[in-house]
Amino acid sequence: MASPATFDAFENRLKTAWAATALVFENEFAQHLLDAGAPFVFVEIYGDSYAQETFGAPQANQFLEEGVTYLHVMTKSGEGSRQARVWANDLLNLFREQPIGSLFMPEMSIGAGEPGEDFPGYFSIAATIRWYRRDITSLPTP
Repeated sequence: MASPATFDAFENRLKTAWAATALVFENEFAQHLLDAGAPFVFVEIYGDSYAQETFGAPQANQFLEEGVTYLHVMTKSGEGSRQARVWANDLLNLFREQPIGSLFMPEMSIGAGEPGEDFPGYFSIAATIRWYRRDITSLPTP
């Protein structure tokens, strides 16, 4: 899982800038959308490394967090893929050349990744964002 700082950065950008479909984040209910056959974007924010790089002084460390965000554009099966592709492209444009604080997104694609198995009757195209974040921190004192 990604750090809270990374999750919050993606969640805030999406919730303030995306209005074309509903957004469903990990571990949120989507049954009402499935029952209605409505399109939506299922968001998965996955951090796959959190590595420390030491620069000398104790507790003056840089941490490099890296991961992938999958924005699964979910449309009803049998309706074709063009609209899903348009929405996937529009989602990537919310992040393209637009870092969020110390979060950078140098690589993106349309079509990579697979959605969870929880959406029968839906077609998915994933807008995939590879990201990294550098953070210089000290441990909090109790």
